[in-house]
Amino acid sequence: MIQITEQEFAKLTAYIHTEYGIELKKEKQLLLMGRLHKLLVELGFKTFTDYYNYLTSDKTGEASLVLIDKVSTNHTFFMREPDHFEYLKNTVLPNLKPKKEQANNRDIRLWCAASSTGEEPYTLAMILAEFFGSESKLWDKKLLATDISNKVLEIAKKGVYEKERIQPLPPMWKLRYFQKYDDNHVKVTDDIKKEVIYRRFNLMTPNFVFKKKFDIIFCRNVMIYFNQLTKDQLVEKMYQCTEPGGYLFIGHAESLNLKNTNYKFIMPAVYQKPLSS
Repeated sequence: MIQITEQEFAKLTAYIHTEYGIELKKEKQLLLMGRLHKLLVELGFKTFTDYYNYLTSDKTGEASLVLIDKVSTNHTFFMREPDHFEYLKNTVLPNLKPKKEQANNRDIRLWCAASSTGEEPYTLAMILAEFFGSESKLWDKKLLATDISNKVLEIAKKGVYEKERIQPLPPMWKLRYFQKYDDNHVKVTDDIKKEVIYRRFNLMTPNFVFKKKFDIIFCRNVMIYFNQLTKDQLVEKMYQCTEPGGYLFIGHAESLNLKNTNYKFIMPAVYQKPLSS
């Protein structure tokens, strides 16, 4: 095993924090060493200093993409934190739909800001399909799903999952929105897949530039890896691209510092931008 010194760990973690916002504390030193060891061997490096110099001198950006694929945690599953989906289906969408119709604006914008391998955005797409039903074709309700990792985005785009992974979903959803892929896997139907647009996106981008603001943002279980300043900066950027009256969903292990944001607390891990904002 190629050992990492404290100085090398400090340099690498500073780079990761600057580029991606992820804060790796001292107790993660062995974890980082383990995740990168095979990569260093493949690249022919004998020290983490050699790797760091290679990383920071690479002008293509490819080395950095490989690094974040190794470092990022992509734990997710269908219907994770289900009360959020219930609130979306039973409260947010029923309130949003008539307001949009009254304004003659059948356009609903959703952003899943940490899509990982696709379980969350596909769950959202299925909820939208269920809610709008026969009216679905009358609405523009495509969903933007982004992640920092190209590796997980490729998995998400394919929409192929082991049968066991869709067990948390309602039985009718399994029949309606999935089809057999092979004996052990199912595939998301094309009707659901076409509702989700996958893009690579770094939440540390200084300014979020989107054509339109979002009615609903899911950014769950991401900020647990950020320090407070990085969290506050991210929340402000998301606030600026949220429609007045729009919602932000975060993970249950996370919370917003309400002194530093104009989002209003609605329920645990759900916040709303005031209409007058």
